[in-house]
Amino acid sequence: MADGKDQIHPQYRPDRLLIDSLMATSEPDELQLCELARMRVRYQGFPGGRDIQADCEKVLRKWGLDEAALFERTRQMHARGGVYQGRGKGEDSEWGTGGSAFDTAE
Repeated sequence: MADGKDQIHPQYRPDRLLIDSLMATSEPDELQLCELARMRVRYQGFPGGRDIQADCEKVLRKWGLDEAALFERTRQMHARGGVYQGRGKGEDSEWGTGGSAFDTAE
């Protein structure tokens, strides 16, 4: 921002809860690794959320990773089909049936 003040990210509250849960995890599963990578991307260069950025660093150290290793692991997961795959072909995933809720009809 031009005035040097930090912004509050619109997803700060749920992100804070997520980071708190990641901080309590010693051995991350694939979903937790992807969530941390998502938070790193979301807050990279964001002028605010400094506590979340710092806690992401703490989680990386706790898990014995650096950002490059985290992103490499998550790239491998997504290359083989990703963490967010449904329960089976044609079935709903935890993210729904696909597509968007955006209605393009006039």
